[in-house]
Amino acid sequence: MRSPQQMTDGGDVLDAVVIGAGWAGLGVSYWLARRGLRHSVLERGRIGETWRTQRWDLFRMNTPNVQTVMPGDCYDGPDPDGALTRDQFVTLLEDFAGRNALPIEPDTAVSELTHENGAYRLTTSHGTLWARNVIVASGSLNCPVRPVWAAALSPALRQIDASGYRSAADLPDGAVLVVGSGQSGAQIAEELADAGRTVFLATSRVGRLPRRYRGRDIMVWLLESGFLDVRREEVIRLAGRIPPRGVLGSTHTISLQALSAQGVVLLGRLTGIEDGGSLSLADDLEANVRFADEASENVKRHVDDYISRMGIDAPVAEPDPAETVAMRQPNPTIGSLDLSRSGVTSVVWCTGFKGDFSWMRLPGALDSAGQPVHADGVAALPGLYFAGLDFASTRKSGIILVIAEEAPRLVEHIAGHS
Repeated sequence: MRSPQQMTDGGDVLDAVVIGAGWAGLGVSYWLARRGLRHSVLERGRIGETWRTQRWDLFRMNTPNVQTVMPGDCYDGPDPDGALTRDQFVTLLEDFAGRNALPIEPDTAVSELTHENGAYRLTTSHGTLWARNVIVASGSLNCPVRPVWAAALSPALRQIDASGYRSAADLPDGAVLVVGSGQSGAQIAEELADAGRTVFLATSRVGRLPRRYRGRDIMVWLLESGFLDVRREEVIRLAGRIPPRGVLGSTHTISLQALSAQGVVLLGRLTGIEDGGSLSLADDLEANVRFADEASENVKRHVDDYISRMGIDAPVAEPDPAETVAMRQPNPTIGSLDLSRSGVTSVVWCTGFKGDFSWMRLPGALDSAGQPVHADGVAALPGLYFAGLDFASTRKSGIILVIAEEAPRLVEHIAGHS
């Protein structure tokens, strides 16, 4: 690992620079090293910084241990179906970087990326670097998005994003409103309920996955059956857009009905603020629950078809308690929520993320929304690449298990054009 003092302006041009030392950046670095390409990995903080600072204390990975591996590694531990904690995953990344002697430059933030004189110029907090190729692996889901009217809520409310949530104990006493029932929202709502907090959950149209099905972890079935290899274009054609990933509990199935049985008060989608500060809610709770149920059934039907087609000897399906429990619905249906009268003192926004690429000064590299323009991670600009983007190529993109195939493909492209 080089010291920041060694990063100075000069004529030395690296073969490549990787921006970001998460699983995607480290995976690309591993393959760059194997190809003998001189490179550096720039990380704004420490290895796995986003995982350290934007995940809650009890966070666990959604891929089973057998799939939570880096390139060249395989899992040989005693708990293949288990799920790593946040800190265990960071340790995995640090161990991988150390074992492979990857050239990480910690505490090195990139403030500007330009293209000059046939090479890329990176302005960093420790000087300037030049490279023939740049692989951006800083992530596309690290900048939280809130509704524009969130700013109109009372300043007395504690408002945080999913990336800022750490534990129930860090929130002020009182009820909590969680907005968004996707991956983070469902898990955080469950954790808050387990901690004895009164929780209101504004739901959304999100699918659901069972944690286990017919004797195996669902992610093992989805990988083996090819479900995760469906192309991005096909997903868009089927859904009309890239949908949010289905809710998948780390250790067990999480359903809206199971959350309601735990005491979480389910609401329809949050649509705005009424006069007087009450929140207006759509009358779509039943539709949201039905959508999640149907998504789970579709996935299980896909697995059933695969088992039958391949002649696999798998156990019969067993009822999942999270999917068979009766739902407790508010009566009457809540059409608006007065936060003060309901005792709500905190709001946790689980309304999505995007990537922050504002430091890229490269015409044509980003679209009108400021997001990468690419085809399978390869940008239109020669020598520019993106790794680890969600749904970049297939359903698998954005999940750690994709880097074993994504990284060598990008590095082979770099080697072939260098």
